[in-house]
Amino acid sequence: MEQLLSGKNAVIYGGGGGIGGAVAQAFAREGARVFLAGRTPEPLEAVADRIRHAGGTVDTALLDATNERAVREHADDVAAAAGSIDISMNVIQHGDVQGTPMAEMSVADYLRPVATAVQTFFLTSQAAATHMMRQRSGVILVFGGSGDPVPGLYLGGLQAAFEAMESMRRQLSSELGGYGIRVVTLRSGGVPETLPENMEGAGEIADAMIRSTMLGRAATLEDVGYAAAFAASDRAATMTAATLNISAGALIDR
Repeated sequence: MEQLLSGKNAVIYGGGGGIGGAVAQAFAREGARVFLAGRTPEPLEAVADRIRHAGGTVDTALLDATNERAVREHADDVAAAAGSIDISMNVIQHGDVQGTPMAEMSVADYLRPVATAVQTFFLTSQAAATHMMRQRSGVILVFGGSGDPVPGLYLGGLQAAFEAMESMRRQLSSELGGYGIRVVTLRSGGVPETLPENMEGAGEIADAMIRSTMLGRAATLEDVGYAAAFAASDRAATMTAATLNISAGALIDR
C-alpha cells in the first residue's frame, strides 16, 4: 500500500510522551523520517526503539522546547541533515494543574500552562515556518483544541492554553497560507490512555471522558496517530485553518 508520508521529514516536540510517541510511530509507519525532541532521554529512546524495531527511521535530540536558541538550532540541524522540515508538531507538557477549582488556585498555577503553551508553540512554529516558507510547503499540527467546561472536572489553565493555541493557529494559517503551509488542529475530548496510572481519580476521569462521547468510546492513542498522519499528508492538501475533530462526539462542531 502507498505510504501517506513517504519522503517527508517530521519534527515532534515531546516525542517521548503518549501523544507524541503515538504520532511518531504513525508517521514512521507511513514512511516519514521522524525527529523526536524532548527533555528526558529514556522515553525518547523507548519510542525510537519501537520505531526502529518496526523498520522506521528516527533521530532523537535532547531539547527544551521553550528555549528559543535551542529550538532554532535544532530546526536548522534537522533541515541541514534531512533537506527539509515538512511537518512540525508540538505536544510537550505545559505544567497544568488539574483537580483544583479556579476559586482555590494560585494565579501562578493557572497561568503556567497558558504561558508555556504560547511560548513553546510560538517558538517551534516560527522555527518550522522559517524553513517551510523557503520550501513553500509544510504542515504545522496542533493538538488539543478547545471545548466547553465539563462540570466536576477542574482543568485549571488547560482550556485557556488550548484557546490561546487555537488563536495562534488561526493567525498562522492566515499568514502562512500564501507559502503553501497548512496549520491544522487535532481536537480531542481527552485520551484516557494518557492519564497517569497513579493519578488520583484517573478511573473516574476516564469514565467521564467516555460517557461524554456520542459513540460510547473515547479516542485512543492509535486513533490520534492515524488522524495526525492523514492531516499531515497530501491527502489533506486542502485542509488548513481547520480542526480535525477526533473526540468521538464529545465536542460538537458548530
